[in-house]
Amino acid sequence: MTDLAMRVAPARSEALRRAAPALLGYAAVRALGLLALTLWSAARDKDAYTLLTARWDALWYSRVAELGYGYEVRLPNGDVHSNLAFFPLLPWLERLVAQVSPLSYADGGFVVSVLASLAAAWGIFAVAEHVYGRRVGVCAVLLWAVLPVGIVQSMAYSESLFTALAAWSLYAVLTGRWLTAGTLALLAGLTRPVGLAVVAAVWAAAIASFVRERSAERATGADAPARAPGPTVRRVLGMLLAPLGAAGYVLWVGHRTGKGPLGYLDVQAGWRNGFDGGYAFARFVGEKFTSFPSALAGVGLIVGVGLVGWLYVVCVRQRQPLPLLVYAGVVTALALCASSYFGSKPRLLLPAFPLLLPLARSLAGLRTRRSALVLGAVAVASAVYGAFWLNGSGPP
Repeated sequence: MTDLAMRVAPARSEALRRAAPALLGYAAVRALGLLALTLWSAARDKDAYTLLTARWDALWYSRVAELGYGYEVRLPNGDVHSNLAFFPLLPWLERLVAQVSPLSYADGGFVVSVLASLAAAWGIFAVAEHVYGRRVGVCAVLLWAVLPVGIVQSMAYSESLFTALAAWSLYAVLTGRWLTAGTLALLAGLTRPVGLAVVAAVWAAAIASFVRERSAERATGADAPARAPGPTVRRVLGMLLAPLGAAGYVLWVGHRTGKGPLGYLDVQAGWRNGFDGGYAFARFVGEKFTSFPSALAGVGLIVGVGLVGWLYVVCVRQRQPLPLLVYAGVVTALALCASSYFGSKPRLLLPAFPLLLPLARSLAGLRTRRSALVLGAVAVASAVYGAFWLNGSGPP
């Protein structure tokens, strides 16, 4: 074993040891959620595992894994639902699991999501610990686990995989590992359209780094050639790598459909997905106030959007690192300003974990026993809601 390997192994072991409380707590919360789902589903004569692996997007992903792209459904109203709308990384991994094991494609999706959710929890911890310390890191992970739509983290969906790639890419940016950041951003771009948020974070951080270096040179009078070329080259390569995943898939879809670089937008239009600045969502909320029962839901939506906006403002006031602000801002904007199915919006906000950091800081300031009681109560409520939600209409 080389000296480098000997140094890296203890470093990874120490990182895992520091993250262990967060990961164990996360696993406990997810186990509680799955238990609640199993009991609720059994009471309704439904199969919990089927709800996790063979519903909505999970069915589309497993079909891509098994049969590839080219499948579409034409609806009576003329809409065309094409599986080209689903980015390829999760189906690729599902196919890999199915090829090297006796598991089905749906089973592979579940395995990938479970492992990816743990990787996402670790990545969230790493980011939060780096910025605010270990205690805040643990609280941030547990808050992400107890979100009302947290059950999605255990489904054969792409949210967990994307969040894992995004969190570790952001951590790589914060620690100056530009090639790693760019590679993970590339993979995030192959996972979901919102991979653009990770690309934007990498680019914003890299440009800000260039600006700081130039400002420091001017202040000290140093000559530009005196700078070490290695870090600069790695930063540029990271920037070049970051958009290749999303751009590559979008261009491939355009070629496949014969509609050029914007062909992917036509595919999304077939699903009634688009970006209208939030007009359709605002109209949807406004329509809730036409009758009294639905008006309560409208109030809830307004409160929810207001809470998200308030959390982002607090993130800015607390001066979170630029890549976290850019990432969370783009994820939030794409989620709230898209004209897609409105019931999906809580799920689409799931990767925006930096919004939880102000709450994590407040929770970390409490006594351990009090914070544990708060998180425990919210975990139970989240588990019950997740079981109810998944046995009902959600998640689309």
